[in-house]
Amino acid sequence: MKKDLPLFITLGLFAALVAFSSQAAQGAREGLAVCARALVPSLLPFFVLSGLMSALGLPDLLGGLFGGAMEKLFRISPAGSQAFILGLTGGYPLGAAAVADLRRQGLVERNEAERLVAFCNNSGPAFILGAAGGVFQSPRAGLLLYVSHVLAAVAVGLILRPRKAVSRPAPPRAGAAAPISFGKALPAVMAKAVSSTMTVCGYVVLFSALLGVLTARLALPPAAMALVTGFFELGGGIAALAGTPPWPISLAAASLILGWGGLSVHCQTMGVLADTDISCARHLAGRALGGVIAAIFTYLAAAALF
Repeated sequence: MKKDLPLFITLGLFAALVAFSSQAAQGAREGLAVCARALVPSLLPFFVLSGLMSALGLPDLLGGLFGGAMEKLFRISPAGSQAFILGLTGGYPLGAAAVADLRRQGLVERNEAERLVAFCNNSGPAFILGAAGGVFQSPRAGLLLYVSHVLAAVAVGLILRPRKAVSRPAPPRAGAAAPISFGKALPAVMAKAVSSTMTVCGYVVLFSALLGVLTARLALPPAAMALVTGFFELGGGIAALAGTPPWPISLAAASLILGWGGLSVHCQTMGVLADTDISCARHLAGRALGGVIAAIFTYLAAAALF
């Protein structure tokens, strides 16, 4: 019976889509609009450039520049600084993708990789300042949300910091990726970036369709609706706060949604980690913890500023 549970859940979701096909179609259209308006323009260039940087030797460069500071702060190996920086600047799921690349190249051990995905996979400034700040029609609110998000990522990294310094990763395995020429790297990176972007958009459209069915049957206040929607899909959760003033409670709700990321982001993360030995368990725990910490930071700061 237990092994058949995923099948029964899938059948139930299929029945819901059939029964409420118009609401599902409207949700899917909204998901496609989010992909066209925000995800593809922001994610595809970042996927291409981050992949190129990794292929051309960025982990070694960042390890030299920031490795010492990151090692002291989070007790991660120097190469892990790439994942932390990309995760805070590129947005979901680039941090996880960077960790996966490092693991494939043998630059981080499995335990460290699982710790990295817990605090290095974050929402990026383009989405927080643009989409979230735009929802509240306040650049200051967007900046507050992003700063809280960064501080929460740092806090989770410190909480998960091991008591003892990590051992240096073993040298890359034979046949592991090494820096290659730009001409050889670009075609492979482009193909992978397009595939990853389409996968992310596929998850967003699927969850948006399912949310179209769910939210059509609910009548909740904006903040509560945003939290319900944001549990499943990040963009829809933030969009549900449109029209609400930047009060501490509504900003804290947005911060919690941004930190959690939604089940859609977790599915995207599982996708980019699928061909590695990295478990997603710490990612789930890290995102839940990061969302709560970010919400607390945001509420306290907003109470003083707004």
